[in-house]
Amino acid sequence: MIRTASAIDIQRVKRSRLPETDLEHLKFGRVFTDHMFVMDYADGAWQQPKIMPYGDLELSPATLVLHYAQTIFEGMKAYRDDQGRVNLFRPQANIARMARSAVRMCMPPVPEDTFLEGLKELVRMDAAWIPQGADAALYIRPFLFASDEYIGVKPSEGYRFMIFICPVRGYYQEPLRVKLELEYSRAFPGGTGEVKCGGNYAGGLYPSKMGQDIGYHQNLWTDAMEHKYIEESGTMNVFFIIDGVLTTPSLDGTILAGITRDSILTLAREKGLKTAERKITVDEVVTGIRNGRVSAAFGAGTAATIAPIKVVGYKGEDLQLPDLGADSEVNLIGKMLDDIRRGHKPDTHGWVVGTE
Repeated sequence: MIRTASAIDIQRVKRSRLPETDLEHLKFGRVFTDHMFVMDYADGAWQQPKIMPYGDLELSPATLVLHYAQTIFEGMKAYRDDQGRVNLFRPQANIARMARSAVRMCMPPVPEDTFLEGLKELVRMDAAWIPQGADAALYIRPFLFASDEYIGVKPSEGYRFMIFICPVRGYYQEPLRVKLELEYSRAFPGGTGEVKCGGNYAGGLYPSKMGQDIGYHQNLWTDAMEHKYIEESGTMNVFFIIDGVLTTPSLDGTILAGITRDSILTLAREKGLKTAERKITVDEVVTGIRNGRVSAAFGAGTAATIAPIKVVGYKGEDLQLPDLGADSEVNLIGKMLDDIRRGHKPDTHGWVVGTE
């Protein structure tokens, strides 16, 4: 049985934590709003959805997710527009991607209508948590995990779906230094690289820390078979401007299909920029930075939106990219995207979804 969002059981906090929260000095992902959405899957059906006060979970040590990482998640944002309304950006795309992740991880997809209506209601309830300022937003984390108390290696029969919210400001405060990773791998053909499952990120922690220990923000991942082709930048899709063409790795099964990635490509094409989705070799990037054919690089994702890359580390050498001015193609595309999300410019794509 699937119940619609009209049946959400809502329990509000007795006293909000917002008055004691400093929204001016936020660390990304460290501050959480008053409420969370919870819905369990049991006996082959989704149960009644709930919104309740944000709080800790009580789990058995044998909870399956703790042992076999059967868990997926999404990341999206809500913004306040010029009229004071709070809007979501492309939530249907996140919901659809989470459904694809669920299928790959042997999990029941969350019903789209319940997901969207529960998300809207949760954001409405905690909309006052959006900070002031041009870079302010609510970062929204939906996730689904195996909840069976069982340590056999098999898909769970029970699951819990949850959504919580973080008030946030900008993710990166400076251009990025990234290290070309030529030893460790993020994803393999036939694996789970194109879905948002927790194990993908856990496997990248060690090589990422090694890079951070020598002064890089993120790794620039390469393919697992030859370390010949560029894949992603940290937890973001990556773009290069090569000979004036906005170029990003093609989605070949190991790269996450980013919603920000798709939005950037759409806006760039509308602006008349040449774009390409294809394989990009390490040699092409390294040589191109040296001879000037690669004039810019940036990461793209929900958390950071557009994060310019200043340095690419390659075999002990730091390759410098030019500074990006306010009128650069990269920043102009970022402004176009932000203007749509915040209601400064008309949304001609149907990307902005109101919560009212």
